[in-house]
Parts: sequence; structure tokens; C-alpha cells
Amino acid sequence: MIEYILRRGLYALPILLGVNIITFLLFFSINSPDDMARIYLGDRHITQEQVESWKEQRGYNKPLFINFEAEGTETLTDTIFFNKSLSLFWFEFGQSESGRDIGADIQQRMWPSLAIALPTLILGLMVNITFALLMAFFRGRYVDYWGVILCVAIMSISSLFYIIGGQFLFGKMLSLVPISGYSPDGNSLKFLVLPVLIGVFSGIGAGSRWYRTIFLEEMGKEYVRTARSKGLSEARVLFKHVLRNGLIPILTGVVVVLPMLFMGSLLVESFFGIPGLGSYTIEAIQSQDFAIVRAMVFLGAVLYIIGLLLTDISYTLVDPRVRLN
Repeated sequence: MIEYILRRGLYALPILLGVNIITFLLFFSINSPDDMARIYLGDRHITQEQVESWKEQRGYNKPLFINFEAEGTETLTDTIFFNKSLSLFWFEFGQSESGRDIGADIQQRMWPSLAIALPTLILGLMVNITFALLMAFFRGRYVDYWGVILCVAIMSISSLFYIIGGQFLFGKMLSLVPISGYSPDGNSLKFLVLPVLIGVFSGIGAGSRWYRTIFLEEMGKEYVRTARSKGLSEARVLFKHVLRNGLIPILTGVVVVLPMLFMGSLLVESFFGIPGLGSYTIEAIQSQDFAIVRAMVFLGAVLYIIGLLLTDISYTLVDPRVRLN
């Protein structure tokens, strides 16, 4: 197991390096350091001396990849790419264009994002799997028929409608929860209830419909017919055999959600005024803070690769037929 994890970790290094290089090229092919300085300072009445001063303060006055004026290893290390991009591999995020410590901001803002994303993920999985099993158990009947219609209806409505509608109904009309805001102490629960419920409800349509398809496919396989021929009840076949084997593709889908546990939800955090990593990224894009955006792109790639690794390992827990080679 340890050898497998190390091998997969080594496979991830070229992927992360590729993401790092492509992100760096995209940023600096669109905006040169001079363009970044003028965007941040404002185009009007900006002298070249002010541009050079801004670049020097933030380390953008160096060459991009190779510093021919330096000697030895500094030819490669005394460059923008090494200081701004390769440093992300040892999680030195540096400072934002406004001078804030990006690493400290991430550590502070990850907890509100986790407070929303983690219960949304767990509750969403429980609700979706339960609803999908219920539709699969009553396949071809009214429960299944109306359940599919409900799923399609939920999928057809934008998540913005649920956010705005939930704020209006539960926050303004009924005054059950605050419309927006966040408290880092023990009073944060009242600010998190509505975003979590909206996140769970808006995901029922796509999640339950997909899981239903997975369970119905498993119910048509040979091992299910063998279990039924042995006299096992339909409920036992469904919950003991179908559910266990259906968890494999479900775990694959969960991988896509894992980075969001830390990265946060862009829409939910923005509309509910929650100071998480999602709103942090939106604010960086709006203010054109390229240092923060680069850091968040790299962090998302790292989390996604970790999710893939955890999924491969978890396969052996839900299905003994899967072996690590």
C-alpha cells in the first residue's frame, strides 16, 4: 500500500508541474509585468518610474524563466517563474498584489469553506443515495415515476433561484435565519443552516438521478439474479449487494467534489457573505490579483490529485475484487 501511494504520488508531480507551467504561461502571455502594474495602479497619469517601482516591490522586475545576468544556480532561481510559481510546490504562496500574506489568508478562510462544504457533502450523499435506492426499489411504480420527474424539475432550475428564494423565504419572510453573514465563534451555526440546506436540495436532482441509474444497472447483473435465486429478499439484495457495488462509481463522482471542501462554493459564499476560499477567489478575480488566482489554481490541482489517490485507495474498502497493482 505504501509503495502504491508513493508511486501514484510520483505520477502526480509531472501533472502538477504541467499545470503550474501552463497557468504561468497563460497569466504572463495575456498580461506582462508592465501590464499588471498598470492594471493595479490605474492607466491614467502613471509614469514608467511608478511602474518599475511597483514591479521591484513585488519581484516582477526579474526575467521570466532565465536570468542571463546572474551566475550559477541563480540563473534559474532568480526568476519570476521560480519565485512566483515553483515556490508553490513547497506551499510558499507569497504575498498578494495588495501586500497580504496569501498563506495566512488561506489558513483563515478554509474553515468557513469547510463548515459549509463538509456537511453539504455528507448530507447530500446520504439524501441522494437514500432517494435513489427508494426509486430503484420501487422501479416502474409511481414512487419511481414521480421521483424521476422531481429530479428533472430540480435539475432544471438554476441554483441561483434556490439561493435567492431561500434567502427571501427563510431569511426575510419567516426570519428563521440570517440572510447573510458569518460568525467565527459558536454562533456560526445559524449562518450555515440555510447555505447547507440549499446546497443539499439543489444537488438532489442530479445526484439521485445518477445514483438511480447506477443501482438499476447493478440490479440487472448476474450476481443479483444469483442472490435472488437463493431466496434473499429484495431489500437485502438491494442494501447488501447492490449498494456496496454501486458505491464504486459513486466514489469516483465524489472526487470532483473533494477540492470544493477546501476551495469553497463561489456562488454560495458570495451570496451569503461567508469569508471562505470561494469568495476569496472571486474577490481576487474582481481586483485582478494574479498572485492569489495562481495560488488558488495550484491548490485546486493539488486537492484534485489527492482526491484521485484517496478514491483509488477507497476502492479496496468497498469492493474486495479491486486490487492495487
